Amino acid sequence: MRQEKDENIQYPSLQSSDAAVQSDQGLISWVEGSPACSDPPSAVQNRQQKCKAPRVATIRVSRRKQTGVEWQASAQAEEAPVRDSVVSRSSWLEVWQGRRHRVLWVTLDGKLLSLWKKRTDKFTEVVLHVSCITNVQSLEKGRFSISTPKKHFEFMANNEAVRDGWVRSLHASRGQKPQEAPQQCSTLVMKDPRAKVYGAVFGHELWIYHSKEDFANGVGMFYISMDVAQVKQTGRRNFSLITPYKTFSFQADSSREQAVWLASLTQVIRNALSCSEVAQHIWASPWNKVCADCGSANPEWASINLLTVICDACAGQHRSMGTSVSKVRSLKMDRKVWTEPLIQLFVLYGNKAANEVWGYNVPAAEQILADATPNERRAFVLAKYSKGLYRRAHPLACSQELLNKRLCEVVTGPDVSETLSLLCSGARVMCQTGDPQCPSPISLAERAGQALQTELLRHNEYTEAPPCNQQPAKQEHRSSAVADPPQAPSDEELHGKLEDDQFLFSEENDSAACDVLDLKEVISIFDCSSGPTHEFEMLTLRDRMQCVAPTQEVLSSHMQHIMKVLLPWPVPSSELDGVRAFTRVSLREGGRLEHREVWAALRNNELLLYSTRGRQREKVLLTSSFRCSKFPADVDAAENTIELVTVDRCLSLQFELQRPCQCWNMLLKILALTAAGAGRGAPLYPAASSLWSEVPAAIEKCISHITQHGLTVEGIYRRCGTALKISKLVELLNSAPNKVQFDPGESGVLDAAGALKLCLRQQVELIPQSHMSFWVQAAAHPVEAERLTAYRRGLDSLSAGQRAILKVLFEHLYQVQLYSHVNRMTPQNLALVFVPTVFRDYGMSTDMVRLTRELIVHYTLIFQGGALVETGNFVVTAL
Repeated sequence: MRQEKDENIQYPSLQSSDAAVQSDQGLISWVEGSPACSDPPSAVQNRQQKCKAPRVATIRVSRRKQTGVEWQASAQAEEAPVRDSVVSRSSWLEVWQGRRHRVLWVTLDGKLLSLWKKRTDKFTEVVLHVSCITNVQSLEKGRFSISTPKKHFEFMANNEAVRDGWVRSLHASRGQKPQEAPQQCSTLVMKDPRAKVYGAVFGHELWIYHSKEDFANGVGMFYISMDVAQVKQTGRRNFSLITPYKTFSFQADSSREQAVWLASLTQVIRNALSCSEVAQHIWASPWNKVCADCGSANPEWASINLLTVICDACAGQHRSMGTSVSKVRSLKMDRKVWTEPLIQLFVLYGNKAANEVWGYNVPAAEQILADATPNERRAFVLAKYSKGLYRRAHPLACSQELLNKRLCEVVTGPDVSETLSLLCSGARVMCQTGDPQCPSPISLAERAGQALQTELLRHNEYTEAPPCNQQPAKQEHRSSAVADPPQAPSDEELHGKLEDDQFLFSEENDSAACDVLDLKEVISIFDCSSGPTHEFEMLTLRDRMQCVAPTQEVLSSHMQHIMKVLLPWPVPSSELDGVRAFTRVSLREGGRLEHREVWAALRNNELLLYSTRGRQREKVLLTSSFRCSKFPADVDAAENTIELVTVDRCLSLQFELQRPCQCWNMLLKILALTAAGAGRGAPLYPAASSLWSEVPAAIEKCISHITQHGLTVEGIYRRCGTALKISKLVELLNSAPNKVQFDPGESGVLDAAGALKLCLRQQVELIPQSHMSFWVQAAAHPVEAERLTAYRRGLDSLSAGQRAILKVLFEHLYQVQLYSHVNRMTPQNLALVFVPTVFRDYGMSTDMVRLTRELIVHYTLIFQGGALVETGNFVVTAL
């Protein structure tokens, strides 16, 4: 349940929030002594406090954290390292620097106070040495401020406890020795973005300042560690610094000044490094100059099958997993293993390619750093490689046969990145190719002259990849088959607002941000509005957020803003208007195994496909003749694929999570039913006409109405309509079903639900009394597989009419529970409601409740004739 106090909050529209930003930026800072200000200090301070307030929220958010990572709890239980200490602290803070207001991730390590735009950024927005801080002051309403000789920063925490912790830490860190004199410093021009800056070399770091004045004041923009950088001359006065994360281009004032900078930076890098020839070659790739796991500089070890360069501490954890997972070799000592193709593999691919697969889904809060404890490091490495919890599975990972087939195709070409992805997902190097002359993928690669492919395959010949079904992305859905309380303990009730490419969360409507979401992490958005409720769902690989807007206009503006951030090129708002679903998917066409990543949008009867690479957009018209199949129907399976067949195309959409796959399946199903019904007035339900001929028209009418209008109504079947009105509806449904018109909106849905239950109780005996003892015995069997087999036999013994009604009813209930994240009607809840209707005298039996629940959850296996040892196919056809 959402907090009661939220109901009366008036949220401003997204457009009006821009004015609030302008008012924040229009403040005058008395501390900096603006000469234009003639008001007394008290008046200015009051005006400042009024201006220096965070923008009010525009939307309500219910967020569920999908952590599901096993290593984190165990590592914390063993050592429980405390990151926030007397002189070490980090949190999101509202920051005012003069007239500028931002929400930043702020860290203090005892020596440096660093301000970051994103928690995962590698370079700061502002950084200063604590020795430059001259004053720290605690203010009211969660605020505090720091001052340097000529700069003033004001911060606002989301509560006073966080504010007090920051003030204590800042006071404790004062007294540090100032930085020593720089080895080299002068004015430079930075090219991206183009700006005149001031550079200074301290030890093994190059600090960049906005100006010489900021250099004297000690307030820098960011610094670059030279032990992970390379310097390169790029022109007569230009030079570049290449790091694993970004390349910086600079221009000196003269050729002579450039030569001084090149000599100074080269010497700093040389002093930071001492390595062998192999290490020098492998470190030529900037990505390989830091550990693939913890980010330590100059790693001297490598996993030659995983293509990762790792530090000594992480190498020990890799060795503990065994050579079937990671083959660890030294860059300096194991000279014989370092063949030219292997060195080239690391130079061209290495850490960059490996982390795009193995580290694709590492949350910022769980990423270990160079100072990680041994237990943290061990648990993280096991989770990453041995369990594959952060891995990005190949789109064909659901099928071992297709993985092997695709591997045989790819190794004959130069695409080493896809080969690595296939191997990480379980493709077998020793699989049979079907070619007697080249019986293995290795021989295929050798015949094609692909030396790098051959080398990679040889080092993975006897390795094992973790099963794909262990990924945490799937864990969030295991609760869908059991009762899901309306408000799970992990839910957070927050307020939200959009700001550029960030979504800011706050605990109160007008309080400071307590967390920030990078919108680039979003993988799905769904418009879940129903009746007077304006709601959309937003998914990342780790979180699920239910967002409630005051009006449909506010909801649309938020969804369009997020979609524009995610799309790789500008798209007009008119094109995104009316989009109900927007998801990142892996797309395959026809029978081909090649795939490409696209953003898929469902708008009315159109499927829009936006390529993530290049400005390519496709429109697929979903007319009444399209066919949609979801594989698999089993909620525990890992394929998450929808196949769309139109007049001229066959598209396969594979989803990263199960929830968006389910939601897309439901939306496409409703679209197919609506298109079919609009075309000919046939029953708006996915069943053959021969089946419907056995189903009473009253039941068909109720189910069709709920299918079109009620799948997202919260508490459907548990909430009751008006008894008198339902009785009259049932009388009319029995006498003239074609004349029945349900009320629009939620009330009509509740009336249809009540009428359906009454019709089922009055018109038909779904399970005859003579068969009841068989079902009671079947429900009591301790083995689930035996129970399911017995249910199949029990259905076969019923009449054609009884089987038809049960099939239609439980297909509908299966459909309803797919929307349980919105309507709260899980299989358990539906079973409790319908067990008295199906098994009239056994409504209080826990075995019969379980039986009814299993008929819903395993609908496709029981009613559609799928093999019990396999996953069934849930097919929707509108012809």
